[in-house]
Amino acid sequence: MREPCAGSIGRLKKRPDFVAAASGRRFHTERMTVQGRLREADCGLRIGLTVTKRVGHATERNRIKRRLRTVCQKAGLDYRHVDADIVIIGRRDILTADYDLLIDDLRRALRAVTKPKSTRSEDRPPSSSPPTNGERRGNSHA
Repeated sequence: MREPCAGSIGRLKKRPDFVAAASGRRFHTERMTVQGRLREADCGLRIGLTVTKRVGHATERNRIKRRLRTVCQKAGLDYRHVDADIVIIGRRDILTADYDLLIDDLRRALRAVTKPKSTRSEDRPPSSSPPTNGERRGNSHA
């Protein structure tokens, strides 16, 4: 089986890939939860879809997945060059949501989930040391 080349949108098919993506960043909306992690390999964007049985019957779950596939094709075009594994967990509200809203949700989620990790020393000031000698931080009520 062929692996997708860089610049294309591939699919996640194996459980270990889904579990690995769950260990990365998350982004929640009313209609979906997006989990993702950046990869070192040069395979481009890979997306996996999940809709649990709690959402509805098989026909409803399949309709949600079909809608998500269409949204992924449109929203994922801007991110196809990013080496990342993305898992989208669909919710029931996808059935009634407008496509433009779903595309906006997924674009916002992809932006948040595929953001590279920042180095702590450059972006944030060092944390203050813990209080010594039983001192308390904040207002004292003495």
